[in-house]
Amino acid sequence: QVRLLESGGGSVQAGGSLRLSCVASGDTYLRACMGWFRQASGKEREGVAAAHTRVGPTSYADSVKGRFTISIDTAKNVLSLQLNNLKPEDSARYYCAAFLRPSGGACPTDPFDYSAWGQGAQVTVSS
Repeated sequence: QVRLLESGGGSVQAGGSLRLSCVASGDTYLRACMGWFRQASGKEREGVAAAHTRVGPTSYADSVKGRFTISIDTAKNVLSLQLNNLKPEDSARYYCAAFLRPSGGACPTDPFDYSAWGQGAQVTVSS
C-alpha cells in the first residue's frame, strides 16, 4: 500500500509560482503512476498532471500545459509539481495520488484510476 504525504502550497498573487511535493512511502522501488489532481470549491476533482515513476512520458491537462511541470525523484520517491504563472482559476486544493503499475508508459489523468491519495494542499491565487 502506497502512503502519500504532501507539502507545499500557499497563497500567491497572479503570475506567481509555487511548488508542491509528495513523498510516497511503502515501497523502496516504486513502480506506479503518480499524479496531481485539484478540486476547487463546488467543482469536481480534475487531473492536472501525471507520470510513471520509472519510464514514460508526462501528461498534462490542457489548462496547465506550459505553466506546470511534474517531476519525480525516483531515488527518494518524491513527486513534485512546479506551478508557474499562476492564475486565479488555478485556486484549488491539490492532491497527490498514485496507483501501482509495474509497466511504464503514459499515465492517466482520470482520478478514478487512482487508489492512493494524499491529504491535499491548498493553493490560492489572488488577482
